[in-house]
Amino acid sequence: MKFKILVTLILCVSFSCSKEVVVKNQYSILEEKDRATLKDELLEDRFINLLPELMDKSDIDMWLLISREYNEDPVLKTMLPATWLNARRRTILVFYRNKEKNTLERLAVARYNIGESIKSAWDKEKEPNQWNALSKIIKERNPKKIGINFSKHFPLADGLVKTDYDELKENLPGELSSKLVSAEKLAIAWIETRTEKELALFRNLVKITHDIIDETFSEQVIIPGETTTEDLVWFMRQKVTDLGLETWFHPTIDVQRNSEVLKSHIESFSKGKDEKIIQKGDLLHCDFGITYIGLNTDCQQHAYVLKEDENEVPKFLKEAFQKGNRVQDILTSNMKSGKTGNLILSASLSQAKKEGLMPSIYTHPLGKYGHSAGTTIGMWDSQDGVPFKGDHPLQKNTAYAIELNTTVTIKEWQKDIRIMLEEAGFFGDDVFEYVNERQTAIKQIKTE
Repeated sequence: MKFKILVTLILCVSFSCSKEVVVKNQYSILEEKDRATLKDELLEDRFINLLPELMDKSDIDMWLLISREYNEDPVLKTMLPATWLNARRRTILVFYRNKEKNTLERLAVARYNIGESIKSAWDKEKEPNQWNALSKIIKERNPKKIGINFSKHFPLADGLVKTDYDELKENLPGELSSKLVSAEKLAIAWIETRTEKELALFRNLVKITHDIIDETFSEQVIIPGETTTEDLVWFMRQKVTDLGLETWFHPTIDVQRNSEVLKSHIESFSKGKDEKIIQKGDLLHCDFGITYIGLNTDCQQHAYVLKEDENEVPKFLKEAFQKGNRVQDILTSNMKSGKTGNLILSASLSQAKKEGLMPSIYTHPLGKYGHSAGTTIGMWDSQDGVPFKGDHPLQKNTAYAIELNTTVTIKEWQKDIRIMLEEAGFFGDDVFEYVNERQTAIKQIKTE
């Protein structure tokens, strides 16, 4: 494998810049300037066509987001334009929704405009005190409720740090301070909701994820008896970098084989995998996700390295994999708008067990963050339900990593194996769909 990597590096150096562009264009990966343009277009679309609806639904007519440089609120970070990699000084955003006039003001109590979408509303020369400037803006609009980002159970909706909260309370007059409420539902909705334009980008990103896995799990990359699991991990990382993308978590590659006992869930979910040399007859598994223009993917798939006397994946492994697909089908069929993650989990596990399966479901929201905001449908160590996060209702136009496994007894190996799957899914108008299909058969790797 090391020789292959060296050859690949030499070839990469010899390629021209135009060749690199061709590879990127295969997936419509944009150059940096075009990415920035698209990111800002997507953000503006969300401000115009999504945020007013979310504020009305959450019954909050003013939303304050406050952050200081390098200590950004996770929600505010998703609202920064492409040229703002971080907040500056203390950045205060004010969104005011006048439902009667059907308007949404987007203001920044900051020294600068925040891109083209949010205009500065503070003249420091006229009013040196930033908090006084904020109070004036609020008084002039007289909102009924002022949402701020604090939440006990949803970290992504808990971005207002103590210092900024204390100073806000100290500087707001009592009649305004009394209007402060948690913007938890609004913050979650902002992060979890995908727009039509974002979904188009997301489909391409998931396809790229699948293609990288296909290349990794191939005879072009794997040499049995030589290639290690760590070789594959770093192959994936390098592939992502070469495409000008980023990984949002360090990938893992693990092996199940007939000579080894099935690992516990704790070991299976540990990121500290032992490096193994891949052999013929190994059942391989990957966990891999990438980031591009503010969206994230998360995918787990399987491959099998054929033995010398095999022309296809053994029947018993094919049948085991079908059971994994069946658990997926059961889960996604139970996803209904308004049902909580805990109800979906309970119904899915019950149905799967009645069919003789041994499932474990731990599906999470996916999108602006890899482990994003929204309803949680189980955790691998919380199969009886997840308090609070699992009580959040499933909403329309949201995305999920359909993540789960099923344990299958393999008589031929005289042991149990675990089929572990994860695919990006989208829940639209009461209809579930995979963002870019799903794995329905174990990939087979035929080597010499």
